Amino acid sequence: MNTAPAPAEEPRWLTAEEQRIWRAYMHATTLLEDHLDRQLQRDAGMPHIYYGLLVQLADAPRRRLRMTELAMNAKITRSRLSHAIARLEKSGWVRREECPSDKRGQFAVLTDDGYEVLRRTAPGHVAAVRQALFDRLGADQQKAFGEAMRIIAEGLQPKDAGADLPWLR
Repeated sequence: MNTAPAPAEEPRWLTAEEQRIWRAYMHATTLLEDHLDRQLQRDAGMPHIYYGLLVQLADAPRRRLRMTELAMNAKITRSRLSHAIARLEKSGWVRREECPSDKRGQFAVLTDDGYEVLRRTAPGHVAAVRQALFDRLGADQQKAFGEAMRIIAEGLQPKDAGADLPWLR
């Protein structure tokens, strides 16, 4: 009986073209996130992640979401969300409310001041996104880019109940 371990499979290395695409993607996403962070820090004194949380709350019924749902939508850990909400509370842009049906649950609620900051900041943010991304791509490139991002996101979103997901940590 042969008990020797099976030889390790050789890694499937990226081709030169795949390596070029991967590095271009990493370079572009790092620069884009920095560009959007700088614009939002300058215009509203907040990082991009906080802006995204305010947008989610603004879009939610009664401008409120369960904290667990907000973490899931933002794809961040509950700890990171709790820290972000605490900072947004200090600014007066968000408040927490207890959940009447679940004593352990909480809602994050966008305040009128938070809504106003979002209303004032949105035009500059949209201009920054448009200038950085959409103005650089033709209609066919935009469509292909959107489709590629959708496929990648669907492939990375675990479907099984026991998945290691940031918002469950």
